[in-house]
Amino acid sequence: MAPIASKDLIDQTGFSESGKVVSRRRLSEATTESLRASKLSKEHDLVLKTFRLLIADLCQQFKGGHPGGAIGMAAIGVALWKYVMVYAPRQPTFFNRDRFVLSNGHTCLFQYTFLHLTGYNAMIMEQLKSYHSSRTDSLCPGHPEIEIEGVEVTTGPLGQGVANAVGLAMASKHLAAEYNRPEYKIISNHTWCMIGDACLQEGVGLEAISLAGHLKLNNLTVIYDNNQITCDGSVDLTNREDINMKMRACGWDVFDIEDGCFDVEGIVNVLRKARLTTEKPTFVNVRTIIGLGSAVAGDGLSHGGAFGDTDVANMKRNAGFNPDKSFVVPEEVKKFFATAVDRGERVTEDWEQRLSAYSKAYPELAAEFDERRQGRLPGNWESLIPTSFPEKATATRASSGLVFNPVAQQIKSFMVGTADLSPSVNMSWKGKEDFQHPDLRSQCGINGSYRGRYIHYGVREHAMAAIANGLAAYSPGTIVPVTSTFFMFYLYAAPAVRMGALQHLQVIHAATHDSIGMGEDGPTHQPLELAALYRAMPNLLYMRPGDSEETAGAWIAAIGAKHCPSIISTSRHAVRQLSPKTNRQGAQRGAYIIEEAQNADLTVIGVGAELGLALDVAAKLREEHQLAVRVVSFPCHRLFDKQDLAYKRDTLRRHEGTPAVVVEPYVALGWERYADAAVCMSTDRFGQSLPGPKAYEYFGFTTERIVPQLLSFLKDKREGNVLAGEFVQLN
Repeated sequence: MAPIASKDLIDQTGFSESGKVVSRRRLSEATTESLRASKLSKEHDLVLKTFRLLIADLCQQFKGGHPGGAIGMAAIGVALWKYVMVYAPRQPTFFNRDRFVLSNGHTCLFQYTFLHLTGYNAMIMEQLKSYHSSRTDSLCPGHPEIEIEGVEVTTGPLGQGVANAVGLAMASKHLAAEYNRPEYKIISNHTWCMIGDACLQEGVGLEAISLAGHLKLNNLTVIYDNNQITCDGSVDLTNREDINMKMRACGWDVFDIEDGCFDVEGIVNVLRKARLTTEKPTFVNVRTIIGLGSAVAGDGLSHGGAFGDTDVANMKRNAGFNPDKSFVVPEEVKKFFATAVDRGERVTEDWEQRLSAYSKAYPELAAEFDERRQGRLPGNWESLIPTSFPEKATATRASSGLVFNPVAQQIKSFMVGTADLSPSVNMSWKGKEDFQHPDLRSQCGINGSYRGRYIHYGVREHAMAAIANGLAAYSPGTIVPVTSTFFMFYLYAAPAVRMGALQHLQVIHAATHDSIGMGEDGPTHQPLELAALYRAMPNLLYMRPGDSEETAGAWIAAIGAKHCPSIISTSRHAVRQLSPKTNRQGAQRGAYIIEEAQNADLTVIGVGAELGLALDVAAKLREEHQLAVRVVSFPCHRLFDKQDLAYKRDTLRRHEGTPAVVVEPYVALGWERYADAAVCMSTDRFGQSLPGPKAYEYFGFTTERIVPQLLSFLKDKREGNVLAGEFVQLN
């Protein structure tokens, strides 16, 4: 194919050189015929028509979906799947494949249709036709999902895919630096990320773009489907920035494609240059027309609705297709893509031969690489965790470092990072190397290379968690990402934490400063309500350990949780050590008895940094009021829910009529499943800016304040003032 250079006739906002606004639709009508004549071979013309009409039919079938973007992006897809990307349809998890991320996930038919055309086994026509159907076994959900062959990450919330792609590119850079040798490039794949106008408006995408430019990830290409349409209408309603200048300022190479609807050869030419670039990530600004060929081309109406029977029929007539036939893929088009399977077989065979030769030349390194690819940690990893800890009062954030840093230091699978809080989160270890471009030199003296396993994300919490999802998704288990910041700032990161849970990705989030005990920074930093969110989030372990021994249990649980993310929630302030009452095995069961009493009057449930307070309250009730009081430590709801019924009953004893009261300075939401009452924070206010001990006093989290409340609760319960099953908020 002879490359055709692109010219910049109109900029990304739709302005001509003279400054007049140019309608995308008028531009299309004026130039389509000449572009077809000059730039389209008959073969490409037929492929593009077939693809676009197939998209129109798939949406029209159930009268819904997102046809416009997928139709406009057709030529980009042909360039990628036919000429540029390295992939193997019959071996979709081939390790050295290129990674493709569809960040503008509403255009999912774009990806599904190319998976079908290029021969992915599962994506047969009947599956493709299940888009927007009621089939529960559909492989064509409304946004791409990681479980589908050929889909690397689940996308939908816009901008997330950009950050995922940065993580995928970082994973490739790191593994290549660790395992490649001059004569053996075992890891050499490229990451391609398709985005739309909205992805460039989302903060998470821009956070990730900034970091990728800083890290000089030249193995990453972002392709911008620049159709200038979002749901509300044209992009100039809200945005007229010069995106090319913005991307250059962020450290990216920028290329323009004047006609993204037809110029397959020009797109291929630029994408091939992007793969070969040695200095920077690449941004390709491809101007397209949403819903090309339809009656609503260039209009927001083509974004999220089927075109209608009449319009689809007219599209077919104009393309020279039979308007009475649907889902037509001519033999010529099938042959055009048929080479993808054979090419994929050759690529995988070549890589396997290279890997075999590598294994002979570097047997120990190859064996380690194989273990990493299998997602296996060294068998002795748990022995790296200390079996005893200092007896002095210790902040559980410091305990977290004591537990995990020896593991991270010795085991290469862990890539650890922080959102600009290294001095506070205790996640760095002696002798660590930072993940940086090897030529970068910082003024503060923190330098590194792509072999480094400590990532400075900057103040980018949302991107940090989304990039970590990309690191985890590269090849599950090969890299186990660990992020860290204050617990409150995981509210910034929450959408990405949720996406990790939805995708069953193992990411460990180390959340510090998790209560009112962090004090002076005030209500903006005191996460009273955030535990309720993460306890409710499906497929996530939220763990709040009470001392160093329970922190060890939390980390063991998180490292062992291969198919879900975890949040280990720790204190800023020192808490006393409670071992041997506490133990790591009990913490791994979610809740366990740390003080027992026969014929108990009350069970006090302690959590996290307030576990010691629960023990003090129980002691005073026994000593001064002669009550039989049990104490249960309850670091994790979800781990406890996984235990058998007998264990849960034996731990809480509520089935015997023993009331349970939880002590935790968070909102009480969720505790009604496990307790009869809670000493907790009010739901009509936030925290208070005070030194940590004073904050506890101010909100009544002291033995002197809690004991009378519990006595009053027990009296009301005996006198029938508390009804069976009624949950009481005491504070």
